[in-house]
Amino acid sequence: MNRKTLPSILLVLLLPACGHAGDEKSDLDRMAQEHEHDKPVASQAATTPPVQEVTGEEVVYAEVGGKPVRGFLAKPKAGAAQDPLPAVIVIQEWWGLNDNIRQMAKRLAGEGYTALAVDLYGGQVASDPGQAQKLMQAVLQNRAAGEENLRQAYNYLETKHKAPKIGVIGWCFGGGWSLATALMLPDKIDATVIYYGHLETDKEKLGKLGMPVLAFFGGKDKSLPVATVRQFEAAMKEVGKPVEVHVYDEADHAFANPSGGNYNEPAAKDSWQRTTAFFAKHLKS
Repeated sequence: MNRKTLPSILLVLLLPACGHAGDEKSDLDRMAQEHEHDKPVASQAATTPPVQEVTGEEVVYAEVGGKPVRGFLAKPKAGAAQDPLPAVIVIQEWWGLNDNIRQMAKRLAGEGYTALAVDLYGGQVASDPGQAQKLMQAVLQNRAAGEENLRQAYNYLETKHKAPKIGVIGWCFGGGWSLATALMLPDKIDATVIYYGHLETDKEKLGKLGMPVLAFFGGKDKSLPVATVRQFEAAMKEVGKPVEVHVYDEADHAFANPSGGNYNEPAAKDSWQRTTAFFAKHLKS
């Protein structure tokens, strides 16, 4: 049976992107500068409860380099006995898979999805910007391991949880990986959401994407200038790919992150409403 004909299952996956809207290392170095004085404190995004009761548990979803990879799986409590749900792969920001990311997985589960928050840091979580940058750089030095991690996350949701449709989402470092996951699985991911992550503008690569893309950026973000964002948007439209880009003029980098001090309530709330509507349209239909 064609997977597309099954009941929707939302899989949220958070990842860093790949490509050349600019040099990735330079983009991430600028990202680190944006977080130079930041701390992984819970923002309002992480303290907002799910709209319905959910369950959550630690799970082993992959094995990379001979080592098990553990993530956090959340589902609606009322959906435990229902048909398979759409799924979302949730990708961490640069702090790692902390409790704030777990809370975002719960919020997505509350919207009616099986949400898997993945771990690209091998169980490590950063408590300061210097440590976060080192962990992020380690992932970039072994991209193959990160890609395999996410590939197995997709397979875990599709096979073990029978998700008929799977989406991916990420913030910051994870926003880039969200696009990277879509480029890696262009005919499998059903919906991609990017929150101010590293972008690809190569039209040949973008032309392979088979899913709609929703992306959010801050007008004051120095790590991802608006000109780069518009370059990505134009490239997507030139190759005929459905893309929706929103730039919040008064928002800075990480304006919707579950961790950190750059939270911008109007931009974060509007982008969340658009995110949930986007996933509902493309993962539940």
